Amino acid sequence: QVQLVESGGGLVQAGGSLRLSCAASGRTFSGDTMGWFRQAPGKEREFVAAITRSGGRTYQSDSVKGRFTISRDNAKNTVYLQMNNLRPEDTAVYYCAAQNPSGRYYQWNAYNYWGQGTQVTVSS
Repeated sequence: QVQLVESGGGLVQAGGSLRLSCAASGRTFSGDTMGWFRQAPGKEREFVAAITRSGGRTYQSDSVKGRFTISRDNAKNTVYLQMNNLRPEDTAVYYCAAQNPSGRYYQWNAYNYWGQGTQVTVSS
């Protein structure tokens, strides 16, 4: 059974940092693009960041560029999202996604596997 398990969420003050982890089990995703998305109450799920299988290329949304960094450790089958200088508008449930054969890394429904999400709350 394939599982993606996110961790590292929590409550932080504006300007603070959090590091999210997404550990995969049941199969290896070392050959797949992986991504992070987020969904705030009443809003659609939105792209945050993605990383190619080798980690050689990363993508971020304009809203997090310069503040969030995605990385991966294929030996641990884990992807990370380092979030710095957090803002109240970053408050959302953050989801890890894996395996996107389409190449459309920004498109949530192009991913085949999803985690359950971890809550990030940023207070002002």
